[in-house]
Amino acid sequence: MVDLNMKVVRPVKMTPESRFRFKCHPGVPCFTECCGRTTIILTPYDILRLKGRLGIDSGDFLERYTRREEHEQSGLPLVIMDMPRYGGKCPFVRPVTGCLVYSDRPATCRYYPVGQGVLITEEGLDEFYFLVREPHCKGFEEQDEWNVETWRKDQGADYYDEMNREWKAMMLRRSSFGKPDITEREQDLFYMVMYDLDQFRRFIFKSRFLTIFQVDDDTQQRIWEDDLELLRFGYKYIKMVFKISDDKSLSLAPQEAVPAAT
Repeated sequence: MVDLNMKVVRPVKMTPESRFRFKCHPGVPCFTECCGRTTIILTPYDILRLKGRLGIDSGDFLERYTRREEHEQSGLPLVIMDMPRYGGKCPFVRPVTGCLVYSDRPATCRYYPVGQGVLITEEGLDEFYFLVREPHCKGFEEQDEWNVETWRKDQGADYYDEMNREWKAMMLRRSSFGKPDITEREQDLFYMVMYDLDQFRRFIFKSRFLTIFQVDDDTQQRIWEDDLELLRFGYKYIKMVFKISDDKSLSLAPQEAVPAAT
């Protein structure tokens, strides 16, 4: 989920067993140089982790550190780390100490120097990998050896993939037959539910949402207390609204319409 200079992408499709040598640490002369001059697309789970790490509301996080763009194929909104606002660098990186949010860094950062591509097939999502070799990077001169799968597990990227797959699938399905006609109202609703979780929670509990949708008491309690439960609920809600799922666990009350985002 990153806008790459294709000149630095090794044009070989990697499998989970593909091997490479790499290590990044403060002792390499290029330390933190990779944390800029790129476009990092933030997933819903990335934002959940980062806003929790910083102890701020999701709306505050989005306003301070990101910009909103439209996905060219699907017409759905994307959230981009707004590096130009911070001089072309990630706002959470310092030259000497490195990443201030390292344990909660986004999936793209966890994967580097491995890149991930995703296709959708009749069997579901097809995830593949490739190597990113930027000229300045000295991490490849280190002796630590990995394959893609051991790297994913070591960096925690495997768990992030699990949390992000539904979002990726929605983005790909919406673009399967060309750019769909997404209204501004639908764009705003998708943006709120997927990226602005605290606003979504207010939307559920302070609007007419719970009079329109039949949500059991246990689910209400869980999405009130737990951001991850709220995100999972949001996936179900968005897939129902955009008619990309036949999941019946979230149902409309009789003669009601889907409320607009506020």
